[in-house]
Amino acid sequence: MSRASLEKDPHEVASMFDGVARRYDITNTVMSLGQDRFWRRETRSALGIGPGDAVLDLAAGTAVSTVELATSGAWCVAADFSVGMLAAGASRNVPRVGADATKLPFADDSFDAVTISFGLRNVVDHVAGLREMARVTRPGGRLVVCEFSTPTNALFATVYKEYLMQALPMMARTVSSNPDAYVYLAESIRAWPTQPQLADRIREAGWESVRWRNLTGGIVALHAAVKPHAS
Repeated sequence: MSRASLEKDPHEVASMFDGVARRYDITNTVMSLGQDRFWRRETRSALGIGPGDAVLDLAAGTAVSTVELATSGAWCVAADFSVGMLAAGASRNVPRVGADATKLPFADDSFDAVTISFGLRNVVDHVAGLREMARVTRPGGRLVVCEFSTPTNALFATVYKEYLMQALPMMARTVSSNPDAYVYLAESIRAWPTQPQLADRIREAGWESVRWRNLTGGIVALHAAVKPHAS
């Protein structure tokens, strides 16, 4: 399987990520022009985690994001449904668990915080995934979704979409072990909800106090929310 379709069949998506795992980290850094490191730091900051917190890093891939979260002093576990991605991050000293976002293998109220970076877009039913994240988070616990989004400047948005559909796949051919996967990446970003639309879906999944902050001109947005206490 060289790439998945926008139907996002879980087996196709997992297979696609298995195929890019070997060079995934360097490809992300090159194609984001180094912004991936900044986005990881901002995600950690937005979660507000520290020593004593248990944190789930969902769709963690090679666990580079989990290592960043762990610099806070929190206990952080990497979860992903791509075995190839988890294996590619085997040298990183964090717990790693194979997990489907829509059927998480964790008990209710297990985590103080949960985050998913550039992975919610790949979940076949992302509202169901957000509900699962709420289930495994304690009441009052925190969610941060870091995801590609819609640039706030209309002219820049047009240029960005052209970059996605043309330049991004071309760049992937020089650095990625599976360039066709980045055609899917471009298509899935273009089809993704805007910042307000995603906020509505997070609320639909049972989270409250939903807000967002744009990074890099809206190329990426951080959506934060809180799991409500039982009434």
